[in-house]
Amino acid sequence: MTIDLIFNGANLFVLPFWALIIFLPNWKVTRKIMESFIPFLLLVVVYLYLLIISLTPESAAALSNPNLSDIAKFFGEKSAAATGWLHFLVMDLFVGRWIYWEGQRTGVWTVHSIIFCLFAGPFGLLSHILTDWITQKFFSNSTEQTTETSTFINE
Repeated sequence: MTIDLIFNGANLFVLPFWALIIFLPNWKVTRKIMESFIPFLLLVVVYLYLLIISLTPESAAALSNPNLSDIAKFFGEKSAAATGWLHFLVMDLFVGRWIYWEGQRTGVWTVHSIIFCLFAGPFGLLSHILTDWITQKFFSNSTEQTTETSTFINE
């Protein structure tokens, strides 16, 4: 299997998970799939494979005591760049999954943060943290009142 095939396959592999949490977040199938760690385990196995084939004694030495020039040289190798990209895919999807579950748990709006996470993981995380803070700061009382009112009306 070529590195290009692994790279393209990994990119395609994560897309259905992103599509589910963006477009069908409340679907029971989405919830069931996102409960599982199996997609992450599969990606991590591929990541470990790429990491092993991209490590040389020189790159291991550079990574053990990193400086920017050595890291840039390391990622100039096709297998190392694919390894780094797979690292992004795994971690961004994991953070996107966490944001998804936080939204499911708290009711905080997450679709924008999940989309940001898909394209720029740390920015999506920051977006969710800020959205959650704003929701708690400015809207938590109205949410509590709505819940209390609906409970009162239903009794």
